[in-house]
Amino acid sequence: MILVCGIPTEPPVARVVDQLEDLGAPTVVFNQRQFETSRLVWAVAGGRITGWLCVSGHRYELEAFTGVYARLMDDRLLPELDDDPADSPRRRRCRRLHDQLVAWMDVADARVVNRVRVMGSNGSKPYQAQLIARHGFRVPATLICNDAAQVRDFCSRHGRVVYKSISGVRSIVTDVTADDLERADALGACPVQFQEHVAGFDVRVHTIGDEVFATRIDSPDTDYRYASQRGHDALLRAYDIGDDLAGRCRRLAADLGLAFAGIDLRFTPDGDTFCFEVNPSPAYSYYEAHTGQPIARAVARHLMGAESRAADQAVGRGTLASAVKARNVSDSWR
Repeated sequence: MILVCGIPTEPPVARVVDQLEDLGAPTVVFNQRQFETSRLVWAVAGGRITGWLCVSGHRYELEAFTGVYARLMDDRLLPELDDDPADSPRRRRCRRLHDQLVAWMDVADARVVNRVRVMGSNGSKPYQAQLIARHGFRVPATLICNDAAQVRDFCSRHGRVVYKSISGVRSIVTDVTADDLERADALGACPVQFQEHVAGFDVRVHTIGDEVFATRIDSPDTDYRYASQRGHDALLRAYDIGDDLAGRCRRLAADLGLAFAGIDLRFTPDGDTFCFEVNPSPAYSYYEAHTGQPIARAVARHLMGAESRAADQAVGRGTLASAVKARNVSDSWR
């Protein structure tokens, strides 16, 4: 049985659920927005994890879950809690439930995509860049500081420079302008990460287990993810990165402990390959929707383990037309 955790209407979550159901995998969805009617109890005794999860009025033994896909939003931002003060009982209960869930996933005897404890490298882009470089990828020249003189010198030496978040929080990659340099003295209050601009085209590589899906993105914008907001188009298409580079991407993800990863590359006109970061919770649906690459299918197969290949072949032959879909396989919670 597979457990999927997150917001069921979010495309990355919805697509995985759809593929699991299509493969006939018994699937349970923990909807974060229904935290008030969900409950989790677990413990470790004699080296064995026991407990149960209650969702939608049904109780599921934790030992029954063989795979877990987690794409959890920050529970503090759930719309159901918008009107609650920071210390409300509802907020405390919601936080406790999510803390318990994350802690269980980190030690669960199941195939988890991805365990929170292995996602930490993305919390510090400079640290992750050092790990990336070990796998033969080039990383942009980088300056992290709050000294205006150093920033101006860095920009003078590298010409075109961008700035971005240091942490795992998403930010818009933005070019440094002359106006930015004029107000550089304001950096004294907060260090910022600056990088040399690397010319070329972007390639997002998704690795899931042994499978690799590469997408080329051509866009006039510095950050193609926001091209549409500027009235521009980003062209996405499946791209062959070759066996050697695909292998390096697999090894990089494995070294970071990530079963599923989104690796951001840039190919330069000179033939170099730069790697900007590795996303441990990739919003793959954006790329899948544009290219038709079966990324969600690969995630579903990985979660199902050895059973997935046979199920996928059976679906192809049409023998699973009447397969059991997401179903309740345990007692109702009383």
